[in-house]
Amino acid sequence: GSTIGNLTRAATAEFLRALRHQLGAGDHFLLGVDLVKPVEILEAAYNDRAGITAEFNRNILRVINRDLDAAFDVDEFEHVAFFNREQSQIEMHLRARSAQRVAIRGLELTVPFAAGETIHTEISRKFTRDEVETALRVADFQPVDWYSPPNNFFAFALSRAA
Repeated sequence: GSTIGNLTRAATAEFLRALRHQLGAGDHFLLGVDLVKPVEILEAAYNDRAGITAEFNRNILRVINRDLDAAFDVDEFEHVAFFNREQSQIEMHLRARSAQRVAIRGLELTVPFAAGETIHTEISRKFTRDEVETALRVADFQPVDWYSPPNNFFAFALSRAA
């Protein structure tokens, strides 16, 4: 599964429009979103001390190795996650620790990596209330209510198909 936070702005708009076309006038839609919060909190969540997110991120290489008969040395890539303020999103990357060439036999491809070069593996967008409600209105939804805990770390936006 995925979340709307894994979509670009354009893909979010497309998703909401497509969803709206599946609903009848007056139908309700409840959308959960992760909200913008202090950068220190965001980056700590994606760079957890236990290394769980790093292992999750590096697992993509294991899957490519298995499914495409590739030869990634998973230990030669380090997890990097940071908040991109301009895009309002966490970006996850895998950075090559050394120069290397990786065979992906299932695609008959060899990919060179320079030391320090990254593979951009994921985004996790963070939202403001105004951004969410604007996106809903553009997709022909009428915002009805907003539910968020006191810390405003996440929210649920209830809307109605117009």
